Amino acid sequence: MHAVGQYGGMALNIEDYALISDCHSAALVGLDGSIDWLCLPRYDSASMFGALLGTPEQGRWLVAPADNDATAHRAYINDTFILKTEWTAPTGKAEVIDFMPHGDKRADVVRRVRGIEGTVEMTQELRIRFGYASSMPWVRQVHDDHGNALIAVAGPDAIVVRGPKLEAADHRHVSTFTVSAGETVDLQLTWYPSHREVPTPVSIDSAYRKTMTWWDDWAKTCSHDGPYRNNVIRSMLVLRALTHETTGGIVAAATTSLPESFGGDRNWDYRFVWLRDAALTLEVLLSHGYEVEAAGWRAWLLRAIAGDPSDVQIMYGLAGERDLPEREITSLPGYRGAKPVRVGNAAVSQFQADVIGEVMVALHAARKVGVSETEFSWPLQRALMHFLEANWHREDQGIWEMRGAPHEFTHSRVMVWAAFDRAVRGITEFGLIGPLEKWTKIRDEVRRDIEDRGFSTTRNSYTQYFGTEEVDASLLVLPLVGFCEPTDPRMLGTVTAIESDLLRDGLLMRYRTQSSDDGLAPGEHPFLACSFWLVEQYATSGRYADASTLMDRLVGLCNDVGLLSEEYDVGGKRQAGNTPQALSHLTLVRAADAIAAGMASPSRQIVV
Repeated sequence: MHAVGQYGGMALNIEDYALISDCHSAALVGLDGSIDWLCLPRYDSASMFGALLGTPEQGRWLVAPADNDATAHRAYINDTFILKTEWTAPTGKAEVIDFMPHGDKRADVVRRVRGIEGTVEMTQELRIRFGYASSMPWVRQVHDDHGNALIAVAGPDAIVVRGPKLEAADHRHVSTFTVSAGETVDLQLTWYPSHREVPTPVSIDSAYRKTMTWWDDWAKTCSHDGPYRNNVIRSMLVLRALTHETTGGIVAAATTSLPESFGGDRNWDYRFVWLRDAALTLEVLLSHGYEVEAAGWRAWLLRAIAGDPSDVQIMYGLAGERDLPEREITSLPGYRGAKPVRVGNAAVSQFQADVIGEVMVALHAARKVGVSETEFSWPLQRALMHFLEANWHREDQGIWEMRGAPHEFTHSRVMVWAAFDRAVRGITEFGLIGPLEKWTKIRDEVRRDIEDRGFSTTRNSYTQYFGTEEVDASLLVLPLVGFCEPTDPRMLGTVTAIESDLLRDGLLMRYRTQSSDDGLAPGEHPFLACSFWLVEQYATSGRYADASTLMDRLVGLCNDVGLLSEEYDVGGKRQAGNTPQALSHLTLVRAADAIAAGMASPSRQIVV
C-alpha cells in the first residue's frame, strides 16, 4: 500500500513504477498514479512526460484521489499489461485502469476511473513537456461532438487529451472530479503528427476488450511448467512488450539514464536494439513456442546488418538505424539528480567480438526448431564468418562495453568459438554450403588459444581477459553456449573464483570495477542477469538447493507487478538501472527453465 505524495517532488523508487505498452512504445506509471515517463510514438522518441528524470516540472500525467491519505494497491489484470490500481480513500474506493490499446495503429493512452464504494474525489494534473522537457507546447481547449478536448502542439508533436475539462494553472492543467460506486470517467491521450488533423477518440470499451484478449492469448501459448511459472510468464510478456511490433526490433529497456550507481555517471540510454540482447531474447522465444516472433526478429536482423560485414554494429535503432550518437540532455536534471542524462549511446562505435557469436548461436537455434533459411539469410551468415576469419584475433571492448583500453576478453573469444562452431554445424547438420575445413580449423585454433591464454592455473579458473587473474561473471556463459560442460573441473574452478571475488551480499557483480579498466569511476551494484546465470550454472551442475535458494531471492526482488530493472542496490533495498530490463527477464526465464529441467531429471545428484 502506498500513500499519495510520499515522495514529494522526486521521482519514485524505480521499483515503484509499472509498465504499460502497446508494443510500439511504453509508459511508466507510478504507485502515486502519475505517468512519469512516456515517449511517443516509439520507445526511443523524445519524452513528453519526463518526471522520471527530474521532477513534475519535466512533465507528467497524474490521476489519483485528491485526499493525500488515500492508499493504493495495484496489479496487472490477468496476463496483460492492463494495470489496475485500486485506491482506498476515507470516503470510498475507486480504481484506475491504465492501458495502451494494442493493434489500433495509433498512439493512445487510456485511463479509466471507476467508482467502487462511496464517493471519491479525484484530481488530474497534466504537465506536457515535449522534446525531453525542452519544449513548452501551445495549448488550446475545444469542445466538439466528442466532448472536452485539450490540444497541445510543439514542433512536430501534438496530443489531444479528452475527459473532464482541464483548467490552466501555472504551466500545467488541472481538474477535479468525483466518482461514486458504479460510475465511470474516461480519460484518454492520443499523440499525432502536428501537421495532421486531430484524431477522433478511441472506442475505449472495444480497445479494452481487444487489448485484453491479445495479451491473454499471447501468454497462453507460452510453454513452461515449473515452480516459477508465474515469473516466467510475466518475463515473457515483458520481452514481448519491449518488441516493436512493426519492425521486430527488441529494445534493451524502456528507459534511458536510470543510474546504475545512484548519483553517479553510469547512466545510459537502453532504448535501442543490442544484437546480443536481442539474439538471447530470440533463443528464449524459440524455446517457449514463439516461432512467429522469432521469425520477425530474424527478418529485422537481416535487414539491419545487411551490407559490408565490416560495418556490423553492436546495436541499432528500432528500424535498423545506424546513426545513434550519444549526447547529453541538459533539459532533464536526471533521476534524483543523477547526471548526465544521455540520449543515444557511444557504444554503437565499439568493436565487441562476441556479438557475431550471439547472432550465429541464435540463428542456429532457429534452424533447429524449423525456421528455414532464406536465399539471403545463409549468405549473410557466411559473410559474417568471412569477416570473423580476418578479425577474431582483435582486442575488443567486451560484453560490458568497457570504455577503457580494449583487451582479449575471454567471453568474447568464447563467443568467437561459438560462431565458428555454429557455422560448422550449419554445414554438417543442415547441409548448408561453406568452407567446412577452414571453419573447423579456426574453431579448434580459437579453443586452444582460450585454454592456453584465458585460463589461470594459479586460480584454476578462466579469466576476464588474457593476461589477468581477474574473473568476470560473463564466464558463466561458457557452458551455456557449449564451450564446456557445467561440471567440467575448469568450469567448477571458475565458479569458485567468481563466488569468491564477485558475490556481494549473496548477489553477483559483473566484475570488480575497482580493478578493471572500464573507463569510469569505480562502483556499481550487483547485476541481476549475472545472478540468474549463476542459478543456471548451479542447476545444470547439480547444485539444486543452491539454485533454488538464489532463485527464490532473485524473484523476490521483482516489484509488486513482477518487473526487474538492471541491477539491485542491496544496501538501499531498491532496484537500480534502466527498467524493465530485457536481459534480466530473459535470464530469469533461462534460470527457471534450468531448475524445471533439473527437477524433472531422474538422477538429481548433488554436486558440491
